[in-house]
Amino acid sequence: MAAAVACRQKGIEDILLIERGAYLGGILNQCIHDGFGLEKFHASLTGPEYAQRYIEQVIEKDIPFLLNSTVLNLTPQKEVIVINDKGLHHYKAKTIILAMGCRERTRGAIGIPGARPSGIYTAGVAQELINLKNYMIGKKVVILGSGDIGLIMARRLILEGAEVLMVAEKLPYSSGLPRNINQCLYDFDIPLLLSHTAVDIKGNGRLSGVTIAQLGKRGGVIPGTKRRIACDTLLLSVGLIPENELSRQAGIILDPVTGGPQVDERGQTSIPGIFACGNVLQVHDIVDNVSLEAEYIVEGVVEYLEGRLTKEREIKVELGEGLRYVVPQRLISRKDTIFSFRVNQPGQHKVLLFEEGRRLIKKKSLRRVNPAEMVRVKLSSLELEGIKRLKVRLV
Repeated sequence: MAAAVACRQKGIEDILLIERGAYLGGILNQCIHDGFGLEKFHASLTGPEYAQRYIEQVIEKDIPFLLNSTVLNLTPQKEVIVINDKGLHHYKAKTIILAMGCRERTRGAIGIPGARPSGIYTAGVAQELINLKNYMIGKKVVILGSGDIGLIMARRLILEGAEVLMVAEKLPYSSGLPRNINQCLYDFDIPLLLSHTAVDIKGNGRLSGVTIAQLGKRGGVIPGTKRRIACDTLLLSVGLIPENELSRQAGIILDPVTGGPQVDERGQTSIPGIFACGNVLQVHDIVDNVSLEAEYIVEGVVEYLEGRLTKEREIKVELGEGLRYVVPQRLISRKDTIFSFRVNQPGQHKVLLFEEGRRLIKKKSLRRVNPAEMVRVKLSSLELEGIKRLKVRLV
C-alpha cells in the first residue's frame, strides 16, 4: 500500500494492487499491540491502526485493488496471471513491485524430532487464532525461539490467562528487539534460556511435553543437560523467510543470505522493471522501515517508466568482516543510496566503514549493534561520485 500510494503521488495513474487475503493490511491486522508508526507517523499505533492509515489513502487516491486474489504466475516479461472468485485474469505490466512479505519457518523447516501431536503452532498462526478468531491455543506454553513475534505472543498469552513456562533460544543472544525482551519477558517474569533448544517432542493426540537441552559453543547438545518440560503447547518463533516463490518463477536472482532478490540502489531486481521492497526483500524488524523502503524504491520505478534509470557502470557492493549481508548488493548509478545491514553478532562501540580500496568514503560510529536490529546508513551522491568499487565492513 505504501508503494501504491507513493506511485500515485508521483503521478503514476495506472496502478493495480493485488492482495491474497480477504482484506488490505496483511499481517498488520492481527498485530493488535502498539508501537507501530513511531517513525513514519510520529504516533504509537496498533497494527490495524497503522494499516488503516494506508487503507484510507488507497481509497482516497482511488487506487484499484483486488482481494482474495492469488498470483499463479509471474514471467520475466512482466506478465501476471491472477485467479480469484471472478475467474482467471492476465495482466501485462510495464513495471512490477514485489511486496509479498515473508512466511514463518515451521517445525519441519528446523527438524525437531519426536511425536507429531496437536498443540504445536508457529507464533504468527497463534497470533491470528487468538487475536482475530478468538481461539485460545493452550494453557501451559513453551516458546522456542526469541523472535519478536514469539516475544509479543509470550506477553499476549499471559494476558489471556495461559502460563508461559519459558522462552528457549538456540543462540547465545536473543534474536528479538531489546525493547520486546524487556516489555514481554522481564516485565512478566518469563525466563529466557539462551543456548537452549528443543530436542524431542512427546504426546499422544495432544502435546504432553518438550525436552529442552543446552547447546555448546559449537552447537552440539551438552551431555546431561536434557530435561523434560510438561506442557500442552509449543510455540515456534524460529525465523521468517521472504516469500519469493514467484520471484524464482520469474528467474529473479536471489541473495542466499537474505532470501530476497538481489537489487540495485533503487530496489530493481535482476530483471529490469521488476522492483522489490519490504519483507520480501529483507526481513525488517520495524514496520515503519518497510513503508519508508517502499516509498524510496518508487523513485526508481518512476525513473524506469520515464527511461531515466540509466546504468553507468555496475559495481558489486563487497561485504567485509562483521556483517551478515548488505542491501543493495550492487550499484548502477551514483545517486543518494540507503544501505541496510545486519551484523553477525552483538557488540559495542563499533565502526561501520565504507571504502574504495584504501580510500575511506564514509564511517559511522555505532554505540551498540545487535543482529536483531537492522542498521540503515545513507550515502549521498557526492560521497558515491566516481567510485569504481565499494566495500563495507564493521570493525
